[in-house]
Amino acid sequence: MTESLQKIIVLNSKGGCGKTTIATNLASLYSREGYATALMDYDPQASSLRWLRVRPKESPPIYAVPAAERQKSTTTLAWQIRVPPETQRIIIDAPAGVDDFQLQNFVRQADTILIPVLPSPIDIHAATRFIECLLLVGKVRQYGVRVGVVANRVKQNTRIYKSLQRFLDTLKLPLITTLRDTQHYVRAAERGIGVHELWDKRADIDREQWQPLWQWLENSTTFDTTTTTSVTNSAVM
Repeated sequence: MTESLQKIIVLNSKGGCGKTTIATNLASLYSREGYATALMDYDPQASSLRWLRVRPKESPPIYAVPAAERQKSTTTLAWQIRVPPETQRIIIDAPAGVDDFQLQNFVRQADTILIPVLPSPIDIHAATRFIECLLLVGKVRQYGVRVGVVANRVKQNTRIYKSLQRFLDTLKLPLITTLRDTQHYVRAAERGIGVHELWDKRADIDREQWQPLWQWLENSTTFDTTTTTSVTNSAVM
């Protein structure tokens, strides 16, 4: 396990593409794998923070950072978004509709940007414009930031999914993994846990779909998708 701090931003200008789902599940996975993890919520809706508030106390800890909260007159932004010194991974849930200045700021602080995209014509069109802005305005390549796409809520072998694949091929951005459309994410979110923490064999396929993303992020061997001992029955399905 690497000890260096890494910042992973889940970013897409379009709302409703599953940024919070990706961010919370990624944070729970890192925490479960033994990383000192912080979840930084820049979204005014504070969905990630609500998820953390219902997270069982016996689950692996995740440090909450309320980055979108209005600052008190006696508090600086740097103090508000501070994380413990031992933090190894910061997962950032970015807001929708970021302007050019916000986009540049996120890019400058990121090591990796994950772009969740839904396989629909509207979402593909919006992602096209956003990725162009990310390349031209955000200048991710100039800053050496890794960028990967996660296809979210996917029904594979459909025409629109194949359109998404062709779209990504034209951009030469890696499609890291595809996450299927399933209620397991909803049930996990209601309990403040990730899909890796569900005590349900039916979610094994969902856990397996995270392996390519983990390997891309960490260049490590596959993780155990069956270990859920840190979650009690009261917190799971």
